[in-house]
Amino acid sequence: MSEEQREDAVGGGLSVKEEDVENENVTEMAALDEEEEEDEETLPHSEILDIFEEGLAQLVQDPLLCDLPIQVTLEEVNSQIALEYGQAMTVRVLKADGEIMPIVVVQNATVLDLKKAIRRFMELKQQREGGVKHVSWRYVWRTFLLLFQGEKLEDDKMRLKDYGVRNRDEVTFMKRLRKK
Repeated sequence: MSEEQREDAVGGGLSVKEEDVENENVTEMAALDEEEEEDEETLPHSEILDIFEEGLAQLVQDPLLCDLPIQVTLEEVNSQIALEYGQAMTVRVLKADGEIMPIVVVQNATVLDLKKAIRRFMELKQQREGGVKHVSWRYVWRTFLLLFQGEKLEDDKMRLKDYGVRNRDEVTFMKRLRKK
């Protein structure tokens, strides 16, 4: 039987092979529609949240991410991944009380980027600890400054690398001295 005769026999202008493929496609699409209908059964918010938290707990057990806090944000995960790939660096900010804040910024970060990262770090810390609700960052930066090896980091547009700040370097967060 020639190809034309098969097409005539089928009657729809399709060959036997093409018709079989089309039937398989229709069957697969019907199966997918059934799966989608099953997936549309909604779970309560609390169950979705539990599933998400379980997945997040497994993710944070990864050696790369194990030092992240339990209530981790996507921003913190992305920062850790950027660190691993060498796209970011950690600047250790030393406060007057001896606390060291590990601040992650991109490799070509400016002083302003570091200040914003410090602000974000402190806001997340306060949220997790339930501390002070509002901090006037304008007041903070008028009253305090950042120092690296005795040099004030005053120009917000200047890159940290231009000041000589590298990965794992320590920057001091201290109160400005007022002249009388």
